[in-house]
Amino acid sequence: MFHRRLLLQSTLAATAYAALRPATSIAAITGKYAGNIGLQLYTLRNQMATKPAATLRAVKDAGYAQVELMDINDADTMIPLAKEHGLNVTSSFMNWEILGNPSAKNIPTLQATIDKAAKHKLRYLVFGYIGKGHRETADQYKAMADRSNAAGEACKAAGIQLCYHHHSFEFQPLTTGNPTTGFDVFVERFSPELMQFEIDVFWAAIGGHDPIDLLQKLKGRVAQVHLKDLLPGTANIFDEGKVPHEAFKEVGAGNINMAKVIEVADSIGVGNCHVEQDQSPAPLESIVKSMRYLNA
Repeated sequence: MFHRRLLLQSTLAATAYAALRPATSIAAITGKYAGNIGLQLYTLRNQMATKPAATLRAVKDAGYAQVELMDINDADTMIPLAKEHGLNVTSSFMNWEILGNPSAKNIPTLQATIDKAAKHKLRYLVFGYIGKGHRETADQYKAMADRSNAAGEACKAAGIQLCYHHHSFEFQPLTTGNPTTGFDVFVERFSPELMQFEIDVFWAAIGGHDPIDLLQKLKGRVAQVHLKDLLPGTANIFDEGKVPHEAFKEVGAGNINMAKVIEVADSIGVGNCHVEQDQSPAPLESIVKSMRYLNA
């Protein structure tokens, strides 16, 4: 039953995309990203867990050219399947504990992770989280930055760029009366040659920052961008677990100037732009709506 329902959703998504897609080319607003917009598969994590092939077919039908993997450990299975459906893969997330909690048990080694990425000729590896208990002090952020630089050097030796994908907790002042944030520590301490950012415009905005201004300030230090929109009127929230699901909107359905984001991303040398929507009541429909806007 679920398989039939997913196939129906995939067909509906493709049909909706074909009906909504305007005649103008995506090149009108995306410049070098024309025909190369990606999707972070976390958006479709539930569908991928049960029917990956049908889900990837829906992604391709919606107009995406590439996908960003949720976990490099899935690369041996997911990358061939993505390519079978005409989707390129240049980037993957990795377990944040490899760098943020290296004493944790049952996690892959950094070298094994790099080897897998190199095997599949990935351009980027991304760690996208720091768990509570590991992100409360400036010293914790400094130690994380130093470990990241060392890991970035190992990645660079394999021809891979290591990136950090932020949320909003990094923008919260670390101590009362001191405006310094974890993000400030990373900006100061990350080696630009070894560590790049994957800026998420939603998390920047909900963390109290203008994502366009942030991108401009980090010129030359942003490898990739995540595109997702923010419900107008949403207050700043630093705890990612307290963000209401309805705050996550399709690209173009919120208050972030996405056309300007993409223009600035192009101007500062960003390699990839990936659509992502952490929460949606209908994810397959959401990815169509986001691509519809990017084509408009």
